[in-house]
Amino acid sequence: MRFLILGGTAWLGGYIATMALGRGHHVTCLARGESGAVPRGVEFKWADRDGADAYGEVARDEWDVVIDVSRQPGHVGRATAALADCVGSFLFVSSVNVYADHTTPGHDESAALLPALAGDVMETMETYGQAKVTCERHVLNAFGPDRSLIARVGLIGGPGDIFDRTGYWPLRFSRPAANDGSVLVPDVPALMTQVIDVRDVATWLIEAGEGGLGGVFDVVGETLSLPEHLATAREVADHRGSVVAVGQEWLLAHNVAPWMGERSLPLWLPLPEYAGFNSRDGSTARAAGLVSRPLAETLADTLAWELTRDPERPRRAGLSDHDERRLLHALDAA
Repeated sequence: MRFLILGGTAWLGGYIATMALGRGHHVTCLARGESGAVPRGVEFKWADRDGADAYGEVARDEWDVVIDVSRQPGHVGRATAALADCVGSFLFVSSVNVYADHTTPGHDESAALLPALAGDVMETMETYGQAKVTCERHVLNAFGPDRSLIARVGLIGGPGDIFDRTGYWPLRFSRPAANDGSVLVPDVPALMTQVIDVRDVATWLIEAGEGGLGGVFDVVGETLSLPEHLATAREVADHRGSVVAVGQEWLLAHNVAPWMGERSLPLWLPLPEYAGFNSRDGSTARAAGLVSRPLAETLADTLAWELTRDPERPRRAGLSDHDERRLLHALDAA
């Protein structure tokens, strides 16, 4: 089959391109090529998706499957308009951020969405969910429900996690900041996690394209409590030190951010407002063939990748060694 990947040089797109090629497909990536190298054996078409004729060359060919990971409504709108007559099916990687309610666990694909973003450009991550809603609408309007697939993906993890959310915990347990091996963790036992391995997302998307699958799916990992996730990360890292669990009120009072960013603790989200964010019903995707590997395998492979990286590099999520030691000292002093 002929696969066209819009992107394909960054993390998820790179896995999709590489794995589709490995399954014997002809794979072309259309991108600027600034997010990484094109996988060996993949055809590369340079294009700036902000340009008016970004899809002119590829629109002259026939494609069985197009996969798009964009967050910009203008990119998706122009792509769907240009490719509607030369593509069999269009697979769009959306996000569970499109949902309006994150307080209620167990919601499925029928849950209410955020208002669509007006305009072609997502200016900041604050409107990420709204922008993905607009992208979804472009796909469905151009290809209809039978020729399109919307994959609302949860938190993606695994080797190559450039966002540093799934690598932080196994690496922290492997390399504690404190001299006595103590590690600071959020004490939020009711909070759920749903990490899905990047390789499992890529495999499912390719198989969906091969089989002509259409519809809307929440693509999420196994639902585990945060303490279960942290215990798995600790086991993978063979951590023997103590675990210092502190409540979310203390963390917020000491300027520790949830989820990601500078001075943060990944996977932690405040309750009750995010009780449903990582506890969605993913049964529809699993019934359609989604298979997620054990969390221990994902975290072990992510740790192995993390250990090849520069330990002094700036991270996009997590506490620095200095910040963690100061927080542990503040706890001792209290």
